[in-house]
Amino acid sequence: MTKGADVHAADSHEMIRVHGARVNNLKDVSVEIPKRRLTVFTGVSGSGKSSLVFGTIAAESQRLINETYSAFVQGFMPTLARPEVDVLDGLTTAIIVDQQRLGADPRSTVGTATDANAMLRILFSRLAAPHLGPPSAYAFNVASVQASGAIKVDKGARRAEKVTFSRTGGMCPRCEGRGAVTDIDLTQLYDDTKSLREGALTIPGYSVDGWYGRIYTGCGFFDPDKPIAKFTKRELHDLLHKEPTKIKVEGVNLTYEGLIPKIQKSFLAKDVDSLQPHVRAFVERAVTFTVCPDCAGTRLSEGARTSTIDGVSIADACAMQITDLAEWVRGLDDPSVAPLLTALGHSLDSFVEIGLGYLSLDRPSGTLSGGEAQRVKMIRHLGSSLTDVTYVFDEPTTGLHPHDIQRMNGLLLRLRDKGNTVLVVEHKPETIAIADHVVDLGPGAGTGGGAVCFEGTVEGMRASDTVTGRHLDDRASLKKSVRKATGALQIRGADTNNLRGVDVDIPLGVLVAVTGVAGSGKSSLVHGSVPEGEGVVSVDQGAIRGSRRSNPATYTGLLDPIRKAFAKANGVKPALFSANSEGACPTCNGVGVVYTDLAMMAGVATTCEECEGRRFQAAVLEYRLGGRDISEVLAMPVSEAEAFFAEGDARLPAAHRILTRLSDVGLGYLTLGQPLTTLSGGERQRLKLATHMGDKGGIYVLDEPTAGLHLADVEQLLGLLDRLVDSGKSVIVVEHHQAVMAHADWIIDLGPGAGHDGGQVVFEGTPADLIADGSTLTGRHLGEYVGE
Repeated sequence: MTKGADVHAADSHEMIRVHGARVNNLKDVSVEIPKRRLTVFTGVSGSGKSSLVFGTIAAESQRLINETYSAFVQGFMPTLARPEVDVLDGLTTAIIVDQQRLGADPRSTVGTATDANAMLRILFSRLAAPHLGPPSAYAFNVASVQASGAIKVDKGARRAEKVTFSRTGGMCPRCEGRGAVTDIDLTQLYDDTKSLREGALTIPGYSVDGWYGRIYTGCGFFDPDKPIAKFTKRELHDLLHKEPTKIKVEGVNLTYEGLIPKIQKSFLAKDVDSLQPHVRAFVERAVTFTVCPDCAGTRLSEGARTSTIDGVSIADACAMQITDLAEWVRGLDDPSVAPLLTALGHSLDSFVEIGLGYLSLDRPSGTLSGGEAQRVKMIRHLGSSLTDVTYVFDEPTTGLHPHDIQRMNGLLLRLRDKGNTVLVVEHKPETIAIADHVVDLGPGAGTGGGAVCFEGTVEGMRASDTVTGRHLDDRASLKKSVRKATGALQIRGADTNNLRGVDVDIPLGVLVAVTGVAGSGKSSLVHGSVPEGEGVVSVDQGAIRGSRRSNPATYTGLLDPIRKAFAKANGVKPALFSANSEGACPTCNGVGVVYTDLAMMAGVATTCEECEGRRFQAAVLEYRLGGRDISEVLAMPVSEAEAFFAEGDARLPAAHRILTRLSDVGLGYLTLGQPLTTLSGGERQRLKLATHMGDKGGIYVLDEPTAGLHLADVEQLLGLLDRLVDSGKSVIVVEHHQAVMAHADWIIDLGPGAGHDGGQVVFEGTPADLIADGSTLTGRHLGEYVGE
């Protein structure tokens, strides 16, 4: 191209243009986002950041890509509706790196979630002695199979020829690659003093009148009127272990199976957390999971455990801390696998660089925190050859110590410098500072947000008068005086995970912050050593169990007093005011949307035409309380509902109490009927905290309560923690946010590093003493933060 010539038409698409976005609370938002730059989206919690980035830009990009697949393939993909937006221009392929936990399948590990395990298996199949076979021989997810049969061969005349087929897998045959075996406590399955007809079976769903109860009483293998204690060995074996057998009960043909295989298939094959509460309680009571005695928890067959490279088996390699494994791989030198060693070394170095060097490849992926899961997903993309892609991150600094945030910033900039567009939803000033472009949403949350307050450079935002601009340079100061402890919780010899026989006294009656780099042992100390049970309320960021029918009103118990008040005011039954019961719209069954299955095409969700998304029958909406119907009450934000139930005809102290707690934890913008499935990790934790604030607990254990909180909201949270402590509670927070550290009465700092380089208490004392000491990473970063 000659100098001074016009820009090529293909190079003129330098912006992602959004016009008229109205997803969730967005109010006709229009923004232009530069491509191949790092753009950070800020704003208070609930201001519409996720609605713009995930609900509009990323959702439309994914929907357009899905439409390029065949109708058959689309049938297996999630349904994505077109976002409410007038114009979306200049989109590129979006890759979402969010904080959804990785699957809790027992066979999913950090190694299998990335390419590291696959590369290790190839390495061992080439170099290990004695030689076992292909890479599958070292895979704990592949079982060994042998089969034989006859195939017809046409060589002039057709004849059958016998062939055998075998596949060598690395799965331990005893535990089937799970690393644990189950032991069932028979006393929890039945009461042996009773007969089956008297209701001896105590398993959920196995009552005498129920279908399973009728199968066991009518199968004919034992006398249903004889107490189980008097069963012969044969009868007891048939009750507990009998293999599948065809029988006829009450004229119905079915298959009978012993209790234990039946329980293993129906209850134990599923993730325990996905079971109904009463079934989960039964499993936790009746089943003990013990390390498999054959493979010692390595999940591997004997062959895979005994085939080694320089005395190291694949089980040993996966159990190593990744920093050590990277060193071991660098020490191998074999020209036949040189490219593989380079790729594996690069993959392991990515773990270390991203601050996950303390993990091991055999760590179950379901045990990772949201932040760790996000960083594991990030590793997949760091080595990618793709460019001109839009990477979308949801608070990538969650769970990171200030020391690790600098590394994360470097990785985000590397992705940008490869020619990618990087969009980050973030609250931390350290990450906002590296942005090329900032979009600040607000000014408030929920209905008070959804507008663009500022768009431009970081310096421009500092000078602006937006909430984020004003708080960007906020620095908490140390408290002039700290509270005195009223007692101490003694922990002696704590050795959970990487802790090394830690002895520490956690002061009670004060605000204690447990700090340290990611992987230093904070959660192991707090969750592993503070005894669960009487007086201890533990609030984490784990998923709230609930369907898309669940919402803040049902979860907190708020809906019960509201239903009763509606019923009393109108002289009807409370069940009418439940969208899961008698009041539900008959067309959509109270969901508000109708799901249409289009066979092999992707299904479609459309707003119910009869109730227009309100979820209730028209007759129910004629009943009012304080001038509002039940659907209008559920559409209110918490802050509006708090005022509504405070006085007048709708005065309801029981509801007002719960709403005040929700406001206290910074959730005033949530609507009462918002599905729980749409809440972020930080919002879920604060919802749990609000629910537990009425408990009788004396000790509150919180896991990073500032996750997802805007700088302006952190002050409100600190005020809440102060109120809890002043009311006589003890509050222990695992936290990285320097404002919380500065506000604490006592700090317990773990380290000095992560994994086996951590697990020790490196400092305990007041925040001022920590800064004065200056020997720990936390102390140095806190000193810089408060300007001392």
